[in-house]
Amino acid sequence: MSDDAEKQAVRLRFKRILEELMEVRGMGTELVTVIIPPERQVADVRHQLANEAGQARNIKSNQTRKHVIDAIESASAALGNRRNAGDKGVAVFTGHVIVGNNKTRMKTYIVDNPPEPFTSFRYRCDSSFETSQLEEMLIDRTAYGLLVIDRGEGAYGIASGRTVYCKNHITSLVPSKHRQGGQSQQRFERLIEEAADKFFKKVTERACEYWLPMLPDLKGIIVGGPGATKDFVIKNGYLHHEIQKIVKKPLFDVGYSNESGLRELIQNAGDLMDKIELDEERKLVDRFLKEIMNAHPKATYGEMMIRSALDQGAVDTLLLSEALRKKTVFFNCRQCKHEWSLTIEGIHEIPDCPECNADATQVREDENKEIDLIDELAGLATQSAASVRLISTDSEEGMTLKQAFGGTAALLRWSWS
Repeated sequence: MSDDAEKQAVRLRFKRILEELMEVRGMGTELVTVIIPPERQVADVRHQLANEAGQARNIKSNQTRKHVIDAIESASAALGNRRNAGDKGVAVFTGHVIVGNNKTRMKTYIVDNPPEPFTSFRYRCDSSFETSQLEEMLIDRTAYGLLVIDRGEGAYGIASGRTVYCKNHITSLVPSKHRQGGQSQQRFERLIEEAADKFFKKVTERACEYWLPMLPDLKGIIVGGPGATKDFVIKNGYLHHEIQKIVKKPLFDVGYSNESGLRELIQNAGDLMDKIELDEERKLVDRFLKEIMNAHPKATYGEMMIRSALDQGAVDTLLLSEALRKKTVFFNCRQCKHEWSLTIEGIHEIPDCPECNADATQVREDENKEIDLIDELAGLATQSAASVRLISTDSEEGMTLKQAFGGTAALLRWSWS
């Protein structure tokens, strides 16, 4: 996968873990959350957990007491081999979770590579996991660069979430009119154009200096202004070439070229900002939908067909819905030593052994081998030099991919069946 796709996949994996953590419930206050920020000593936390386990022995309900102690001991064991919490900290979520029909099973989740460092220590024993810090990490902090400009003034800044920040407002000394005629007319017009050129360079250079350090997080540059100056500036290459690449069209007419103009620009460009990131996804899914209608399509869909196409090196671009929640889970039977795997979705019960019919108490799930379907297919795509695109469900096309095609589709290098 490309670096962008890999970052997107890492964020998506984190999002799926968070969704599962928010979904699960315990029978009572039996689920333990331990969040350790980077600066906190793991040894101190394990000592606190030992004290909590001692206090838990006073719980009156036998089942609750056993489940809480199990969860605390599981959290302590999960931290057992760690000398420190790591650069971003570590979180352990563990306990007996409900899997249906009043059945529970012990489940442990470890988050040791969050998108951002954990900020504070948390220990909580409740009927649900404490996930507020993780939810904060998924808030979209990417931004759009904003520029409004005319001959009289210019302003630039960013829009992130619902916030518009004006970094700088610059006024010019470019005269708008002159009264010179005759032989002086051309000279004054040339001086005015030179002054305008210097002003455009001043505004755009400062704006680019501001935007370039945050380039990886910029979704695009939105440009506006009250007249034709904005078109002239963009057309004549005043912006840094890396910034020029992410200028979004169309350019917008606004009444002012100051902080008020930036806010008006956001209002006018609101729909564009929502749609920009979806445009490429729509085009890819549209291309797939058109291709699949051909007599000999260079496209396929469905997990089995895609696995076969990947195996033959036929896939050019793999399209995977972000809403895919399937994973391959591995089991082994203590009684007959049989090993097998299942593709499942969500929280699940331990199955009986299909070989010797031993009940679920004799079956062990190997959580270390568990692999998400998106990760598995993306890995196969990388081996065959195919590109991978994760498609959101924020558009009609994205929903079609998930609902009509199971969330898996591929554009092929040649017609294949």
